[in-house]
Amino acid sequence: MVERTKLKTDENALGGAIGQLVLPFAHTPRFAADDFVFSASNAAARSWLLGPTPWPDRRLALWGAAGTGKTHMLEIWAQMHDALLLQGPSLSHGHVAALFGAGGHAPVMAIVLDGADCCTDERALLHLLNTAREHGIALLMGGREPPARWPVVLPDLASRLRATMAVAIRQPGDGLLRVLLLRLLAERQIVVSQPVVEWLLRRLPRTALAMQEAVRRLDHAALADGGRVTRALATRALADMLVGTMMAEGKESEPEA
Repeated sequence: MVERTKLKTDENALGGAIGQLVLPFAHTPRFAADDFVFSASNAAARSWLLGPTPWPDRRLALWGAAGTGKTHMLEIWAQMHDALLLQGPSLSHGHVAALFGAGGHAPVMAIVLDGADCCTDERALLHLLNTAREHGIALLMGGREPPARWPVVLPDLASRLRATMAVAIRQPGDGLLRVLLLRLLAERQIVVSQPVVEWLLRRLPRTALAMQEAVRRLDHAALADGGRVTRALATRALADMLVGTMMAEGKESEPEA
């Protein structure tokens, strides 16, 4: 899909612009419960979120690398418990004070704080933890490291974080990576042949974040190129991500489609 420019009236110049300009449509990930993929890598987290075991102090932290499904699980739990969803980077002391109001009571019984390890207002986070515990409000947090490793300065906050139950979400195995790649392609409506999918799975880094970045690049490259995703296009778009591509090119004769 391309955008026609009004600044160039020369037919040849306009023809050169076609295939280079791409409309910047933002992609919004889906976090529906039906879209979540169960696997061994998130089994412990699922057990704590969905199981009967109570959380110590009604507080739990999910941690893991980017792309492993933390936000998806946080969103699902928030929907199940009608929880208030907050973002760590934007959390402030005034925000927390306004949430609990003059009477000190929040209008919710469950709170989710995504990106909690990116909260820069330590007093706000400490106030949230203390007040949630005081009023029996379930608090679920997400971050890339366990709370005990978050770089905080306030001693009281560090103590609360060390006492927080933390559950890891591991990197997905090969089966889940395959499902993830196919789902990401489908979300962006990118049609890729099975041989190219297998080729990508053999060469991309074995992380969820790599699959997300690869699909984002393929989407942009296919729009700019105006064609389908082939092995040649994938090689150009993902040159710095593919493992052993140059060596394999001389040894394999895989189909282009």
